[in-house]
Amino acid sequence: MKAIVTTVAALLVLGSAHASEVFVTKDAQGRPIYTDHPDTLPAQRLKVQSKSTDTAEVQKRYDDEMKGYAASSAKPAPEAIPNSAEGRKAKALTAEDKAKRCQDSRQRYDHYMTAQRLYEQAPSGGDRRYLDDKEIDAARANAKQVMDEFCAGL
Repeated sequence: MKAIVTTVAALLVLGSAHASEVFVTKDAQGRPIYTDHPDTLPAQRLKVQSKSTDTAEVQKRYDDEMKGYAASSAKPAPEAIPNSAEGRKAKALTAEDKAKRCQDSRQRYDHYMTAQRLYEQAPSGGDRRYLDDKEIDAARANAKQVMDEFCAGL
């Protein structure tokens, strides 16, 4: 029984790997039709070559790519190298970015605190939906939390 199953499996594998001939014909509009059984003659036989995939080569290439990704993610960040020019530039950029975010969040908080009515714009750019008192209080608290977070170290 085991030998029969093995033989059938081997035949299926060999049968699926068999390459058939490919023909090209033209339809009434002149478009090419590729087939293994042409309906009309004349049909031109094409030489199609295929090769099987070397799984060991694919695995090796995949492992090499993963090692490259690991190596690139293991490089120290510019902030970790304070004496380098890149590290100083990154720190300056970070400080400027933090100051800008602090300023923006402070302006947003001030606007929320002084506005009598707040609204949300519909996602499709349609009508405004005005917030009720509970939603306004929640939006103000959220704006305060964001402002405190961005302005903490400044």
